[in-house]
Amino acid sequence: MKRPGFCFGVMCVALLCLASSAAENPAQETCALYAGVVKVDITPDMPVKMSGYASRKDLSTGVHDRLYARIVTFESNSQRLVLVSTDLIGFYSTYEPIRDAICERFNLKPQEVFLSSTHTHAGPTPTLDANGHPNNLEYTQKLKTTLIEAIAQALEKIQPVQIGVGRGHSPVGCNRREKRPDGSIKLGRNPYGPTDKEVLVMKLASSDGEPIAALFDYATHATSLGPRNLQISGDVLGLAAQFVERSLGPTVTAPVFAGASGDIDPWYRVLPSFDEGEGWTPETELLGTLLGVEVVRVFRDIDTMTPSATVEAELATLELPARKGDHDEDTPGTKQLNVTVARIGDVAVVGVGCELLTEIGMAIKDASPFEHTLLISHCNGKAGYLPPKHLYEEGGYEIDQTGFAPGAAEILVKKSLRMLSELK
Repeated sequence: MKRPGFCFGVMCVALLCLASSAAENPAQETCALYAGVVKVDITPDMPVKMSGYASRKDLSTGVHDRLYARIVTFESNSQRLVLVSTDLIGFYSTYEPIRDAICERFNLKPQEVFLSSTHTHAGPTPTLDANGHPNNLEYTQKLKTTLIEAIAQALEKIQPVQIGVGRGHSPVGCNRREKRPDGSIKLGRNPYGPTDKEVLVMKLASSDGEPIAALFDYATHATSLGPRNLQISGDVLGLAAQFVERSLGPTVTAPVFAGASGDIDPWYRVLPSFDEGEGWTPETELLGTLLGVEVVRVFRDIDTMTPSATVEAELATLELPARKGDHDEDTPGTKQLNVTVARIGDVAVVGVGCELLTEIGMAIKDASPFEHTLLISHCNGKAGYLPPKHLYEEGGYEIDQTGFAPGAAEILVKKSLRMLSELK
């Protein structure tokens, strides 16, 4: 459940915004929808420094499962949109140079590119810093080229498509803000804490009905594997996408996106390795399969498809209140956060360049003027954790780590909903 104190107040303001905006924007023409889908392998072919845990110093020692970039390009009435899903921790400092290279190559606007990651903590650390590990630098330079070539392929494969959407639910993710007897918060398991269980699935099919993509979004960290693991893996979300693709057949690609999951971990978390003991199913594989089964179930139940959709996008860089000593140099007292919104027919896409705590994502989805809202964190930048105001008094890891001051989340929610209402 959401906490009414946070969500209710935000939604009241949001509904007023939506009402005024609806009066200003007439209904928009819906046009034929086109899409191209590509999947490419981005697994490192050498040992690399791995992401997500400062305590892990050793290079990777092997590959448990391959990493992929899955790309969907949309076009309608000359408007384009590129959704990039990658089995990586995030682009962070590499976001702008890679995005700029993509935009320059394909004459795209920044808001037309959603460069996102599943936030796996079992993958390489992307870097274009000359002082970074040479293997990771080489990997990232190759990754940049691979992504540009894959987007070119996706644009070349553009074809008329039909789109449908469905939703399910999964217990894979769990709130991790566990309260100790003394009232303090530790990273652990809080089964009664706020958790967004929704599995949102977008089905794409060719004009003759042949399925080509199963996009899905779910709110969990990809941290089933911990700092002692040295095997490359897509973790829970990557393994779920692979299960979906195996189940739905070779013509279907499953781009996966991490929802608002700053305080959500997999039910089994930070394990030292894949337990391959006789008769035992490794927990990471179990969770990936469980999530993947729900995606496939929802996908197969989607029977209402439409061949037309309006495509539009917008990007805003917010100047949010920052904690003292953690502000941007050029704007004292504030910290920047990228928010990218788009619409594909009746589906909204909201990309946020930070680790958004789950209540914030649920507030945006609940008050969105669209029937379905795909919320993507770790998208188009990195600004760290963003918690709702009421959690600052509780403290805990996410509060200790955030560079945002209390009240920043409420501004983000209001701005996101205003942007969505303008698209609607």
